This record gives sequence, C-alpha cells and structure tokens, in this order.
Amino acid sequence: MTNPRFEEVKTEAAEAVSGNDLRSVYTGIVHENGRHEYYFGNDTEEAAELREAAAVQLGMLVRVLADRSDSPVEEIADLAVKRAEQMELR
Repeated sequence: MTNPRFEEVKTEAAEAVSGNDLRSVYTGIVHENGRHEYYFGNDTEEAAELREAAAVQLGMLVRVLADRSDSPVEEIADLAVKRAEQMELR
C-alpha cells in the first residue's frame, strides 16, 4: 500500500516543477526495481552559479533526509558521496 503522504508530495512536486519562476531544477526518481533517473537543469551556464544551485539543492536534500531518517547530516552526506561515486551519468 502506498503512503498517502507520498502521493501528496508527488502531486505537489509535479505542480512545483511546472512553475515559470524556476532557476534550477533537480528531480531524482528511484523506481521499485532499483532503476534511477535524475534530471538537473539550470537557466545559467556560469560555473559559479551552477555550483551554488547544486550546493543549495544538495544541502536541502541532505537536511531533509537526515531529519526524516533520524541520522546525522554527516552520515547522510558520507553515504551520498559513496553512492555518487558509483553512479553513471546518462
């Protein structure tokens, strides 16, 4: 059975990413079969702005995951680094 809050969050996220005032978007999808999809886009090509947007998005995700999993931020960040090193970009 699907968590009802999860369904709400998916709907809210879909509405949010269709907005016109976005500067940066990251969406990561993990399927039940383990397949991963990720989408990252920005309205700038400047390296410093890209780095800052990525750092903000990564920070938000790490903070939320740490809170929800009752884990320290550092533990989540370390695990994320290990997973990132194993991923292949497509």
